[in-house]
Amino acid sequence: MNKPRELQKEFFPATAMPDNAWWSALWPDPDGIVRTLGIEAGMTVVDLCCGDGYFTAPLAELVNGNVYALDIDPEMLNQARSEVERRGASVAEWLCADARDIAGLVPHEIDYVLIANTFHGVPDKTALAQAVWRVLKAGGRFVIVNWHQVAREQTTVLDKPRGPKTEMRMSPEQVRAVVEPAGFQLTDLVELPPYHYGVIFQKP
Repeated sequence: MNKPRELQKEFFPATAMPDNAWWSALWPDPDGIVRTLGIEAGMTVVDLCCGDGYFTAPLAELVNGNVYALDIDPEMLNQARSEVERRGASVAEWLCADARDIAGLVPHEIDYVLIANTFHGVPDKTALAQAVWRVLKAGGRFVIVNWHQVAREQTTVLDKPRGPKTEMRMSPEQVRAVVEPAGFQLTDLVELPPYHYGVIFQKP
């Protein structure tokens, strides 16, 4: 017998949030990254699998609080909330939930969905992309930030290998192959040095 949906929810593999010290060493300017990915004032954004709020806080400032922050881990949400408050920003809604349930949790009028450093661990990636599709406006964007597909030993931060296991990493082409079947079109590929890229998809 299949377990109820509520009992099936679990963390995606190898997607634990890193220690904030090396996260800030890796990306000292999260505000700049948010802008590089094409997020603009006036947008309504979902920070999917938001973790401890490293991007949630700059997002909230940029779009004047029009952010839905979703994560399955209540402790991560608490940390994210503290970071947003520390910066004097606000969030439209905090959602403690499975990312795969996004279509039933946010309004179907979203401009932009961001998922950073988590997509590699999603069991059914096309199904998640389909759920994202349902909440985006026509012309809305789905942006996936991933580690480059290189050996983990080559992605060092503060003198230690960081990021997901080598075998879990995805190339931009692999991401495209699982997202486009959901109906998206690839519009841009953004380099995020030293070890990441952002793939930008659009809903026609």
